[in-house]
Formats: sequence, C-alpha cells, structure tokens
Amino acid sequence: MSLFPYGAARPFLFGLDPEATHELTLGAIARVQHSPLTCLYSQPRVSDPFTLAGLQFPNRVGLAAGLDKNARCIDGLAAMGFGFVEVGTVTPRGQPGNPKPRMFRLPERRALINRLGFNNDGLDAFLANVQRARFRRDGGATPMRLGLNIGKNASTPIERATEDYLTCLDGVYPHADYVTVNISSPNTQNLRSLQSDAALDALLGAVMERREQLAQRHQRRIPVFVKIAPDLDEAQIGVIAETLRRHGCRADGQASGELGVIATNTTLSREAVKGLRHAEEAGGLSGAPVLEASNRVIRALRTALRASFPIIGVGGVLSARDALSKIEAGADLVQIYTGLIYQGPALVYESAQAIAALRR
Repeated sequence: MSLFPYGAARPFLFGLDPEATHELTLGAIARVQHSPLTCLYSQPRVSDPFTLAGLQFPNRVGLAAGLDKNARCIDGLAAMGFGFVEVGTVTPRGQPGNPKPRMFRLPERRALINRLGFNNDGLDAFLANVQRARFRRDGGATPMRLGLNIGKNASTPIERATEDYLTCLDGVYPHADYVTVNISSPNTQNLRSLQSDAALDALLGAVMERREQLAQRHQRRIPVFVKIAPDLDEAQIGVIAETLRRHGCRADGQASGELGVIATNTTLSREAVKGLRHAEEAGGLSGAPVLEASNRVIRALRTALRASFPIIGVGGVLSARDALSKIEAGADLVQIYTGLIYQGPALVYESAQAIAALRR
C-alpha cells in the first residue's frame, strides 16, 4: 500500500486550480516513476486474470483515457495497480485545446467538468513517450495492458475525420495492446456526429480495413474499441449496436473479438448538478452523476449484443460498489478517472479486489 495517504494530500491539491493540480500531479509522477519514490502512492496489483478480445488482463480495473494525454506517466500509473492503462487522446498534430479555464470541480457531487479539447503534443511526441515506458519488461508473467486512444484534430473538417484516425492508427498500432477510437468527446466540434448510423459505419469500415492491413504488416492482431457517449436514447444505442455487430461479429453472430465498445464518455446533462457553482460551464461532466447514465448504456448494449462482445464500462466509479455495478450492468472490464482524483489510488485496489471476489 502507499506510504503517503491520499486523503492527506487532497486538501492541498483541491486548493489549487484544477488544471494546475492536474499538471503538478502528472509532472510529479513523471519525475519519480522510475525511482523508489513510487512507494509514496503505489498499490499492490490484484491478481485476477481475465481474458477479453484475445488479451489477458492481470485484473479488470483500468485507467480511462484523458488523464495522461501525452503518455508521459505510463510506468508511474502502472504502479497504482491497474490491470490496464489507456493514454491519450492523441491527434496527428499537436494542438493547444480550448481556452483556459477549462476544468472545474463540483465537489458537492464528486464531479468534474472539462472542456480541454484534445490538448496534446501530437503523435510523434506521444509515440516517443510510449516507447520509453518500461512496464512490459518489468511487469512479470502478466504485464499491465496498454490502450492507446486516438482522435481527430480540431482543425480537420469532420468530413475528413477518417484521415486523422487512420494516421493515428498507423502510428500507434505497433505499440498498443488495444486501440480506442474516440468519437464521443463533447469538446471537439461535431465529433459526436460520428456516432450516427452512416458516419459510424463508414468510419469503422475504414478503420477495420486498415487494421487488417496493419495486422498483416506487423504480424500481430490487436483489438479496436469505440468509445461512445452516455447521452444516447434507445434508438441511437440500437443503431450503434447494429453497426458494431456488422463490423465486429462473424457470420454466426458471435463476436470476433477484434472490435469492442467503451461505454461511456462524459455527459452534457446537468440535471444532477443544477444550481451548483460551475454547473453551467460548457464541457463534459464526469464523476458520480454519470454512473447510472453510463450503466444504462452498458445494459442496453449488453442486451443488444451477445454475451461475448467486449464491453468496457466507465463513468462514475468512485467506490468498489460502483465498480461492481458496471460488471453487473454487463461490462467485462471497468475504467476509472474522476474517482482517482476524488478517492486516490486506493480505489484501484479496492475495486479490483471487489471484482475478483465475484469469481471466488
């Protein structure tokens, strides 16, 4: 367990601007991640091997994309006991994102609002950081798995979004255990339109075709996941599920294991935070208010897709009980982000332990 309790540090961190805290914390992790000082925050990795999409994960709790956009802290995050870590979103070219301030805490609801806008240093810098990571050689028989999350530049017209995704896919493929196609951030104009029937079908067709070419070139096959929003009605979820089946299932209707879905991203809804300071700030809301909205989408996807179709659940996990609710809704794996900010690294261990206990 960590030597320094997160509860002691949180009042100081929450006294700073949210984005300043974010950068301060990531900078500290980047500096100490290859030193004995990781003992200040590290957690034991729960052993609960689980196979999904052809990959064996050491446990079923991962870090969601967005915390480490430039892949600077992969080894430091691995020390927190995650079974998998997803970094990004990366775009082909570096971009500053949206104007500041663009991150806000709503502590009364254990929530955040962000409108960062895929701020990152670009694909080349991202890949250089990924290649410096040591987790694979230090990870033992079942190392942590690494997901690389890809997006489009804000300056790229939505009609040409596929080009950006393919550029990123070409770059990250040799280094990823899985790739996530992010089409659900609310902070890049028109991005969520890619969730519609024809647009999603065209994008997935192009991505899966390129993936097949890359699999032949690199002699390794890795799965692709699509990250979707919580702000979808039943009809929209049905359309997405049908498109996923078309590209991710064999002729007999069984999942191929080569395509999966991550449900969900942040929400635009403010129903749960009405009247609170910052509640009307533009951006995506994450944290406790998203739990049930995310679980609703997971349940609908699991009903629409067969039991073998890979689903990663994310949104509103702030306790081990919340993590279990994702599995009960139909997710195979669970991701955490905002919960890590409010609860600290102990949440990773507690959640992984609770999920492991389901199989005992």
